[in-house]
Amino acid sequence: MSLLLGINSNAMNATDVDENKLEKIETFQSENFSTRVRFIIIHYTSIDWENSLKVLTQERYGVSTHYLIPEDGDETYQEQVKIYQLVDEEDRAWHAGVSKWEERTNINDQSIGIELVNQAECSIRQGSQYDYTNNYVCLFSDFDNAQIEILITLLKDILSRHDEIKPTYVIGHSDISPDRKFDPGPKFPWKRLYENGIGAWYDDVTQKKYKKKFSSKMPSIGQIQCGLKKYGYGIEVTEVMDQQTFYVIRAFQYHFTPDKSNGRISIEMVSALWALLEKYFPETIKNDRLVGCNDN
Repeated sequence: MSLLLGINSNAMNATDVDENKLEKIETFQSENFSTRVRFIIIHYTSIDWENSLKVLTQERYGVSTHYLIPEDGDETYQEQVKIYQLVDEEDRAWHAGVSKWEERTNINDQSIGIELVNQAECSIRQGSQYDYTNNYVCLFSDFDNAQIEILITLLKDILSRHDEIKPTYVIGHSDISPDRKFDPGPKFPWKRLYENGIGAWYDDVTQKKYKKKFSSKMPSIGQIQCGLKKYGYGIEVTEVMDQQTFYVIRAFQYHFTPDKSNGRISIEMVSALWALLEKYFPETIKNDRLVGCNDN
């Protein structure tokens, strides 16, 4: 098949155009296009409004986000809570870093980043007795109600303009970088967002069905890794409970089973995962077992 390019017969010769003036070329709008945006990534800043704005706008810090939302009660912020846009949606903000979702990397290139001012804090523990399962201690803070309400308004607006953002593409920083990030943490109200038509969540009836089924026999670690991978997490199916699996399970729990988010396999976590797969990726389940993984 040949591709025919239309040429304007009235186009001027290069010598006829002033060298300091760019002549506009006639344009036509193709029906075959989509936006670069596939994901919405939600973060917390871990610092107050004043410092958040400084870090996210000054060149020396090398990070940015498309939107920043303060929280009520912050002593460095005296106005009514509202949305601040720091980077145009069409431009690439530097908020995701090394990241992966559904085999996609360079998430900065494909996402809108939203930072919420929230002073949660995670610090590393020192000492040989601490391994990857307990080497960090985190103090997570509740999110301000006014902040979440305005976030919901913003998310609805973004989703109305970007059809390519599927429910499973509204995720947190820890979902795409589970080995190094904790935000927005287990206190972020993902279910509340879902109840407002935003993002993904499992049906309680379906989770209870799998919880009952798995009470007698849990899926193997390979199947659990497979399920996390099929949902979108960047995990390799190794058949063993290793470091990468701990981080991914913890990120999943922060998102979907926040009351039990210690990075260890639980029946609540596995039944929620299977319920999500049945809802959003039903082709992956056959006779309650996942298909297309290494142990099938």
